[in-house]
Amino acid sequence: MLAVSSDTLTIRPFLPGDLGALLPLNNAAVPAVNELTAEELLDLVNSALVCLVAVVDDTPAGFLLCLGDGAGYDSRNYQWLSERVSNFAYTDRICVDESLRGKKIGDALYGALFERFAGSGRVFVCEVNERPANPGSIRFHTRLGFSEIGKADHGDKAVIFFKRDAEPASGNQSE
Repeated sequence: MLAVSSDTLTIRPFLPGDLGALLPLNNAAVPAVNELTAEELLDLVNSALVCLVAVVDDTPAGFLLCLGDGAGYDSRNYQWLSERVSNFAYTDRICVDESLRGKKIGDALYGALFERFAGSGRVFVCEVNERPANPGSIRFHTRLGFSEIGKADHGDKAVIFFKRDAEPASGNQSE
């Protein structure tokens, strides 16, 4: 089962009714992520390997949108990773309601992602802004086991690319 729950937190796949709550979360996270229209976000969700939604007290409180290799995503960061890494799960964006940060929602989203792809051989990749600086995200991803694999300076932005090894199959899965 994909759900990861606590007293008030559940992680589940994206549902069509989530778009109206997730778009403001995404756009409140600019410049850590790029601003999107509803149509652009829905296009990303539809091309994603998975879009996981964190729900707190029946309200979407965050999400993690993950794309696979070969998605043909028109993003310079995705393209950089595609040229250097294969069989990956790329976190295009992770956003958490600002009022709920520090409550381990990001950890729960990533935990569900790692569980979903355990045993698949997929490595986990992402990038974090170096300019404008996002030191909190760098600390967060490092704490989760991501390591730096490169950098790119795009002029308007500079990013650090991170990778985490594939998650082994969990003990309760049969071969």
